[in-house]
Amino acid sequence: MTLTAVLIVAAALIGTGLYGALSQQSFVMLMMGLELILNGVLLAVIAFWSLGVGGPPRGQVLAIVVMAVMAVEMAVGFALVTAVFRRRQVDTTEKLGTLKE
Repeated sequence: MTLTAVLIVAAALIGTGLYGALSQQSFVMLMMGLELILNGVLLAVIAFWSLGVGGPPRGQVLAIVVMAVMAVEMAVGFALVTAVFRRRQVDTTEKLGTLKE
């Protein structure tokens, strides 16, 4: 697989995530879009390491840390979404005026 092919897939992930994050009003779809953006960036970084430099890829620890941060971000995000829904019975961003209260 070439670097160009992997970067095209990464750009497609980033573009799809950006569209999903900006066009959807559901909290869950917004978070899924952000997750796709992070996955695309992670794929591009790993592709540059493994295919651009040559030889064995270096920096796998950074990729693992980024994936762990993404998992924590999703867990905290879903906890916030659940708390907002329980308190205000709101499931879209338009119905939520402010977080103050």
